Amino acid sequence: MQATLELIRRGTHEILPETDLIRKLQQNRPLRIKAGFDPTAPDLHLGHTVLLNKLYQLQTLGHDIQFLIGDFTGMIGDPTGKNQTRPPLTADEIAHNAETYQAQVCKILDPARTQILFNSTWMRELGADGLIRLAARHTVARMLERDDFGQRYQNGQAIAIHEFLYPLVQGWDSVAMQTDIELGGTDQKFNLLVGRQLQEQVGQEPQVIITLPLLEGLDGVRKMSKSLNNYIGITEPATDMFGKLMSISDDLMWRYFELLSTRDMTEIDQLRTRVEAGMNPRDVKFMLGEELVTRFHSTTEAQQAKADFIARFRQGTLPDEMPEVTLTTEAGEIGIAHLLKQASLVASTSAGIRMVRQGAVRLDGSKITDHQLILQAGVTLVCQVGKRRFARITLT
Repeated sequence: MQATLELIRRGTHEILPETDLIRKLQQNRPLRIKAGFDPTAPDLHLGHTVLLNKLYQLQTLGHDIQFLIGDFTGMIGDPTGKNQTRPPLTADEIAHNAETYQAQVCKILDPARTQILFNSTWMRELGADGLIRLAARHTVARMLERDDFGQRYQNGQAIAIHEFLYPLVQGWDSVAMQTDIELGGTDQKFNLLVGRQLQEQVGQEPQVIITLPLLEGLDGVRKMSKSLNNYIGITEPATDMFGKLMSISDDLMWRYFELLSTRDMTEIDQLRTRVEAGMNPRDVKFMLGEELVTRFHSTTEAQQAKADFIARFRQGTLPDEMPEVTLTTEAGEIGIAHLLKQASLVASTSAGIRMVRQGAVRLDGSKITDHQLILQAGVTLVCQVGKRRFARITLT
């Protein structure tokens, strides 16, 4: 039991309540584990896999994984963490994205032991009258206890009525699925608690809630997000995935190891000790890159991606150590010449333009030829000017 608890606790933020989890585990039966994803974009990224990894761990313990695609809730649009109403997706967008999700989750979960469900199945059967009865189970006052709703109300920002339905529908999913444990990000805690409340109201044993941290993106600051362009997609080419992983900071590397790696925490702690004793963190980052690229591609592609990286960087005289620079952009973007000047790689923007035109500027090993190139915030890049000037630059 203790080993099982330690595995479940790894990388989690909260288990509510843990006493209920222990009691459920002692029932010696496969538990129904729920995780829901709204198909808001066609591709999953490593931030999503924090939750998928935990599902896989629970799957290896013999529990039943119920991967829920929110094709109904996707039409509402989850307002969690947003300061304005999110536009709902069209039925065609939802159908397309849902199809790609099914293929992508099987890169982590065992498809033979994973049940994929759609919440439109029971929500459409519930009908308009059922939805009204569901809405009667919660109050506006309780809804405003949710941070984002409360802040928007206090600031006089609009809250559409349909947004209040989202936590209720997500909670009703748990009733329909008779969920034992539901997983979600820390920003989903309110919605997960609604599920417990609704299960209690209908006489079901309430689900245990496991919240997981939101993985920081390549910038090491904001959560990984495609809209912030600080993400690593799980369908990206192996060389791109490996290169992006090598671009993260040494501190962020340990966060990725804990939340994304399947290595035992004892082994990870030993690696950290070795780095503190003088081992080059780049070599440990190689291990992380190979592991994750192998998971989403293959061992052969991971080895080739590493070889390509070494050929482009280490054999290209990339120094083991270089200045770490964080630049704050205006309106979320910056021109290449301004980036070079602000990073003190050139004396002026005109000098930066000249160096680009001369082919003397490289970003992540690729030569830059467009002096009007605009870079978006949320990425970390290795920038080289000439043969001897280097900097690892994070754009925020």
